[in-house]
Amino acid sequence: MKLSAQALHREVDQCMRADQHPLRRQIHTLVNATSGDGVIERLDRWQARVAASKAKCQARRDIVPVPEWPDLPIVDHREAIKKALLDHQVVIVCGETGSGKTTQLPKMCLELGRGQAGFIGHTQPRRIAARSVAARLAEELKTQVGALVGFKIRFSDQVTDASLIKLMTDGILLAEIQRDPFLNQYDTLIIDEAHERSLNIDFLLGYLKQLLPKRRDLKVIITSATIDPERFATHFDDAPIILAQGRTYPVDIRYAPVEDDSE
Repeated sequence: MKLSAQALHREVDQCMRADQHPLRRQIHTLVNATSGDGVIERLDRWQARVAASKAKCQARRDIVPVPEWPDLPIVDHREAIKKALLDHQVVIVCGETGSGKTTQLPKMCLELGRGQAGFIGHTQPRRIAARSVAARLAEELKTQVGALVGFKIRFSDQVTDASLIKLMTDGILLAEIQRDPFLNQYDTLIIDEAHERSLNIDFLLGYLKQLLPKRRDLKVIITSATIDPERFATHFDDAPIILAQGRTYPVDIRYAPVEDDSE
């Protein structure tokens, strides 16, 4: 029995991203096995795993909601962001606080078909932000936290196999790298509030720089306030910058009086 490696790889292309690497590793053995090596039994087991993974991917595809778009400044740049994400592996999105980038970018990714073969990972610097953004996204997508939208923070994991969007802290994603160095469970990553330049964010940006050439299918969005976005773009080989100007509400900056500690 002669097997076509190319045909088997095409089958794997339709599987969940996390399953693709182990399935591809078995293709060489299957193609080069002889009839006396139990190849039929191994092929049957391999095809069963492929079928289960494809069914899981299809089930995720079937539950993708149709997003609704509120009147936020970031929505005006929706088509530009989507086109940049189709054409580039990394996109830098800059916007002021209140522009809507945190809540609307995951929905744009869903609209592009992301989140079907793996999670749309969405990092936040703090645990309370991860929980609150998950709750807001779930409300906008008319679902419950732990269903289409989940979150994972220290001591709490509200992510299921049916979750398309996964909110988490930067530290959680860093910890997952130890078990999943290629981040195979994700097909998209949104690194939010990158301008804060915490140690976790700097480690993540450095690691992703090394990982992206090995994960050509992985898309990365880096969001920042309008403070020196060119440095992020340069780090990722001149990634495009989308500037979303405007706020939905005024933001005042007030400074506390300086106390005289000389006495």
